[in-house]
Amino acid sequence: MIKGFEDIKGKVCVITGGGGIIGESLGMGLAAAGAKVAIVDFNVERAKEVAKLITEKYNTETLGVFANVLDKNLLVESKNEINAKLGKIDVLINGAGGNAPNATTKEEFVIDKSPEHLAGTLLGLELESFRKIFDLNFMGTVLPTMVYAQDLIENGGSIINISSMNAFRPLTKIPAYSAAKAGINNLTEWMAVHFAKVNIRVNAIAPGFFVTDQNRFLLYDKETGKLTARGEKILSNTPMGRFGETDELIGTLLYLISDISKFVTGIVIPVDGGFNSYSGV
Repeated sequence: MIKGFEDIKGKVCVITGGGGIIGESLGMGLAAAGAKVAIVDFNVERAKEVAKLITEKYNTETLGVFANVLDKNLLVESKNEINAKLGKIDVLINGAGGNAPNATTKEEFVIDKSPEHLAGTLLGLELESFRKIFDLNFMGTVLPTMVYAQDLIENGGSIINISSMNAFRPLTKIPAYSAAKAGINNLTEWMAVHFAKVNIRVNAIAPGFFVTDQNRFLLYDKETGKLTARGEKILSNTPMGRFGETDELIGTLLYLISDISKFVTGIVIPVDGGFNSYSGV
């Protein structure tokens, strides 16, 4: 018997990093399916703004909640608030993450020994900047899972991690982000095994290239508004020839958290316009 997404209705779904562009879109998709949504973000004003937008559009129970995904105590406080206002958590979407200019090398390749050149390579990155981005993406998935999954253990549920195409094919210039997302793929498989006996399914979505606040500086020139050379290179290696729209992630998300996929766990699904399949020739 073919089902739709009716079983998602009424589920309590938590989205970390929910104040971002992708988080907002996923929240809208979940609300459209009738879920209760908790938008968790360090920027609590933005979290509440997104929650208000979702409530106004879909008339569902939506909550904007403050937390830092790298602070376990704040995560516990946010869980208590979610439980009190929405109920026990059924779905966790680990969406917090991103990159930053200070964790990005200026050079794609090491081509000479000059101090000026090496300052723009991996050798010139500040360790703290590298660690900050790695922790945000990797530990920012581990810690929320440690806290929010306590609810899922009671009744089963679904965890969705947000990976990236960088996990499959690391891009130049962004070593911390690429390494962290590769770790997310491995962690997803590990957690899928770890939680299988208590009916928690763990899967991941690997977006291709979607324009967000964290990567806009790499894709578009701030002065001209035109694609950078890097942005042009990305599109030339994406068979569909465009960046993704955030609502194009919703179908994959709903599939993974619904009973339609109840025998699916430990997988990473690319949503990338063909980028991972294309060799460049």
